[in-house]
Amino acid sequence: SVFATPDGPCYRCLYPRPPPPGEVPSCAEGGVLGVLPGLLGVVQATEALKLVTGIGEPLAGRLLLVDALGMRFRTLPVRRDPRCPACGTREIRAPREEAFACEAPAAEVVPEIAPGELAARLARGDALDLLDVREPHEWEIARLPGARLAPLSRLDQELGRLDPSREVVVYCKGGVRSQKAGLRLRAAGFPRVLSLAGGILRYGADVDPTLPRY
Repeated sequence: SVFATPDGPCYRCLYPRPPPPGEVPSCAEGGVLGVLPGLLGVVQATEALKLVTGIGEPLAGRLLLVDALGMRFRTLPVRRDPRCPACGTREIRAPREEAFACEAPAAEVVPEIAPGELAARLARGDALDLLDVREPHEWEIARLPGARLAPLSRLDQELGRLDPSREVVVYCKGGVRSQKAGLRLRAAGFPRVLSLAGGILRYGADVDPTLPRY
């Protein structure tokens, strides 16, 4: 969409409040197909040229939705919100710093273990359960030896198969899902839970460069 016209809606009209911390995955967790920024970048450049030259109909007041898998384009109307704190009530008069939304609140963070420390403990044969909370297609790409697959989306169903008395190390791709899984495990009565810092990506970079990256 285009949020650059005096009478059109602004970005806050579309998203009135920033998401709470921990709700937005990091770029490493969420990811994006490399072709999509190029596809949408061309659309953005086109809209900028239309604004500069004053020709055509810009996307002001319209949200363009792109379904790349089906290659379908459609638009939805976006109206100016009179209650918007930026362009409506004008409570917001200047840019302001918002909380970094990719991180969980400090009071709700599971202790982390560095990849090197985990590798050393695995080599010693320490008694711990290694839990992979990624999805099955990620598991097929790369995994840590001795790990057990328990996707975050089905973690509650796996709890009965885990021993609460054992130490559990949870890992994912970049460290966000493992934090969420760790909090759920602690709430379910697992007191000894650690999250692998940086996930399997950092483990591959620090310990095992043969692990495929994705």
